[in-house]
Amino acid sequence: MPAAALKPKPTQSTVKRPVLLDLPYEPVEKRRLPPGRPREWYVTHNRRLKAMRLAIALLDSGVYMPNQARDETIRHTAELIGVHPPSDTTCHMVRALMRYSR
Repeated sequence: MPAAALKPKPTQSTVKRPVLLDLPYEPVEKRRLPPGRPREWYVTHNRRLKAMRLAIALLDSGVYMPNQARDETIRHTAELIGVHPPSDTTCHMVRALMRYSR
């Protein structure tokens, strides 16, 4: 079998654009949220984003179990990463994200 036949062919998804993991980290460009949704949708969407950011920050700081993430710990982490203090609902959502990621 010739050596060229053993070389993996690039897939269609990676031919036209670089693989994002190979590039240096830079934040994703923010886009506007879609208009015309009820206000509650925007509130829930932003709360989920905040909970994800906080859960990632907690995991990076060594808090791996939901029972380690008390409200005070989550609020202190929010202060460290420059996020407004989360509500009780958001703290609950952070613990839920940590629980279901296992």
